[in-house]
Amino acid sequence: MKKIFLLAFAAAALAACQQTKPTAVATDSVVKTTETKTVASPDAPVISFKQGMYNFGKIVQGESVHYEFKFTNTGKSPLIITNATATCGCTIPEIPKEPIKPGADGVIKVVFNSAGKMGMQDKVVTITSNGNPSTTEVHLIGEVKERT
Repeated sequence: MKKIFLLAFAAAALAACQQTKPTAVATDSVVKTTETKTVASPDAPVISFKQGMYNFGKIVQGESVHYEFKFTNTGKSPLIITNATATCGCTIPEIPKEPIKPGADGVIKVVFNSAGKMGMQDKVVTITSNGNPSTTEVHLIGEVKERT
């Protein structure tokens, strides 16, 4: 009787393991599939910068650079910019607060403070929006010279 009970228990445990294992794999598979299949709508907004890089030339350490990156929403629905981040605290972007209608222009203002910086600089601002693609980069580049 004990042998039959143990065999039945072992078979049930094995069957239970086999049932849960494929479920876990299927769940992982489904998650991976949904992560990789992000397809933008053909009506999605598109942020198109007139100039994605601004070369401010040579400045003296401590000076600030102010620049406006101008763009157009070339998509078919309103563009909503949700965030803009810079590679360091020396660069501060300011985004439009209102949605940009299709065909309309907008501006992202950027201020770079060169205090404590020296040499060649490439400050990257990453813009996050509901557009296609969802993230876009613009660059402020130039050289910071030592104050004499």
